[in-house]
Amino acid sequence: MPDASIHATGPILEKLGEGLYRAELPNGKSVLAHLSKRLTLAGAEFEPGRMVVLELTPYDFDQARILRVVDEMAPHQSGGGCDLGALP
Repeated sequence: MPDASIHATGPILEKLGEGLYRAELPNGKSVLAHLSKRLTLAGAEFEPGRMVVLELTPYDFDQARILRVVDEMAPHQSGGGCDLGALP
């Protein structure tokens, strides 16, 4: 059974290159984040400050995948995984 992914929300801090960003986790740590395949194919680009949902593995908290933009109008949907805000 594959390990559960960890989902967290955070702002984009800066754009580093095509499909590559620096984002911030709820605990204040910054991570290198890349677009998911779906967002890459859609040609998505984000400006600093935009809130996104990040996916991390339990093995590497330095890199993340950007899954989607946080919709402020909808209630939080975790889609599985655990909340990184609970981690030290």
